[in-house]
Amino acid sequence: MKTSTVVSVVSRIALAAATAAAALPAVSATDDNLVQPKTLIVDKSLSKHQAEQQIRAARLYDTFWSTGDEAQAREALAADFTDRTLPAGRPQGIAGPLAASKGFHGAVPDVHAEVEQMIVAGDRVITHLHFTGHFTGSFNGVQGKGQVVDFIATDIYRVRDGKITDNWHLEDNLTFLQQLGVVAR
Repeated sequence: MKTSTVVSVVSRIALAAATAAAALPAVSATDDNLVQPKTLIVDKSLSKHQAEQQIRAARLYDTFWSTGDEAQAREALAADFTDRTLPAGRPQGIAGPLAASKGFHGAVPDVHAEVEQMIVAGDRVITHLHFTGHFTGSFNGVQGKGQVVDFIATDIYRVRDGKITDNWHLEDNLTFLQQLGVVAR
């Protein structure tokens, strides 16, 4: 291969990489305390503004699961938020995740949520979450003894005007409950 051809190929690769990096939404300095997805895939047909709004709402809500900070959930969720996979006994609307987080943090006070990957397409954001911590609190009358908690969850958010309006979610509750000792292995 000629030197000029190699330079041309390298130049095209560098240009493609720079273009791809420029297409990714920037994260504002005020959002540095929010969880960062390890992998972020964004639909290139979205406007930069729409992608940024959707990513910020998802990062706020995902961070809420790690911190338990109700202000983050209230900022991320629309007033008419709907849980499309509502567990039995959980209230609909914003009250549902607030109650679930309170119970979760009561059982696993040091919970840490990481976003393994985030996919943004259309009006949806899909997040693959990895939760870790230690069961030192109580859950359904069972007192923790420091057991390691390590499980995954996947959420699909519908986002409008920078707020999550709908959520479909699936948690590996069997693994979680087995780790707590609430369900036999």
